[in-house]
Amino acid sequence: MLRVGLIGCGKIADGHVEQVHATARGRVVAVCDREGLMAEQLAIRFGIARRYTDLDAMLGAERLDVLHVATPPDSHLRIAQTAFAAGCHVFMEKPFALTRAEAQQIVAAAAAARRQICVNYLYNFESPALELERLLEAGRLGDIVHVDSSYGYNLAGDYGLAVLSDPGHWVHRLPGKLFHNVLDHVLAKIVRFIGDDYAVQVFSMRRRAPSGNAMVDAMDDELRFLVRSADVTASGMVSAHGRPAAHTLRIVGTRDSYELDFGARTIVPVARQVYPSALGRLGPPWAQARHYLRNARRNVAAFRRHEFHYFQSMRVLLRRFYDAVETGAPPPVPQEDILRVCGLIDAIVLAAAAGGSRT
Repeated sequence: MLRVGLIGCGKIADGHVEQVHATARGRVVAVCDREGLMAEQLAIRFGIARRYTDLDAMLGAERLDVLHVATPPDSHLRIAQTAFAAGCHVFMEKPFALTRAEAQQIVAAAAAARRQICVNYLYNFESPALELERLLEAGRLGDIVHVDSSYGYNLAGDYGLAVLSDPGHWVHRLPGKLFHNVLDHVLAKIVRFIGDDYAVQVFSMRRRAPSGNAMVDAMDDELRFLVRSADVTASGMVSAHGRPAAHTLRIVGTRDSYELDFGARTIVPVARQVYPSALGRLGPPWAQARHYLRNARRNVAAFRRHEFHYFQSMRVLLRRFYDAVETGAPPPVPQEDILRVCGLIDAIVLAAAAGGSRT
């Protein structure tokens, strides 16, 4: 049983503690937050005996195997370096770092300490993404031509309201503000198809009405981008206004194409017309209905196995990460993917600020 500590006791911390315990591979033995009340409340909710307001004190007293980091990203480099020096493996909440340069320092520190580092790209471990992985390995899609990733963000939700009502919220300190906090969800799904040489075109805007606060109004809420890398393109959308809020992936191959919906946890092939004329248009809706029915049955089966809750994908990811911790196997999220995501965020943020494109 791995001894796990957590630093950063905000809203996402509950999900981390729940899923650490659900893996039956680790136990959260201590939590830390510079706001003592936050640490105390989390510890009481989950029956955690030890709580701290200082990371060095927790690391010195608890002999942790793994540290989960759920603090704002401007603290990640310092915390990761401190944890590695104490002999901990690190599981990082996204965004992984403020910049690719900081991400490289974290990865280098992990390598120097011979510790594992992973980031919470949980949606890559949802059931549709795992099924897509099997299809790609089997060559069912052929060569990939284009990937499109969309993510909706509801500013009327609890977190959105907190960001809009508080000019001092840490999201406003990020170079890319709102987009910097959610682009991982868009980019983590597409970076495997993108090389290190790419060109980016970006369009961003603020669609909501001005609030009168300069800090809050400086935050755009609609983003579109296009990436070209060799003969593959990828497009992305972050939207705070589109309804229903999308969380989808469309992947276009030379043999077949698929559409994934992470909210509904479905993956279906794109409809194709096999026969010509009007008669050929009758078949695709029935074929699509059959594919969706298959997804529905799979989801019901997962529900019956208690594998359909909101953070099921984090549980899958954590089990694979803990396997890597215990065996020395490669981490479930490749480090090159982490660095590529951070590099793309840098490029998108710079291009958005410049109002154009970046190569």
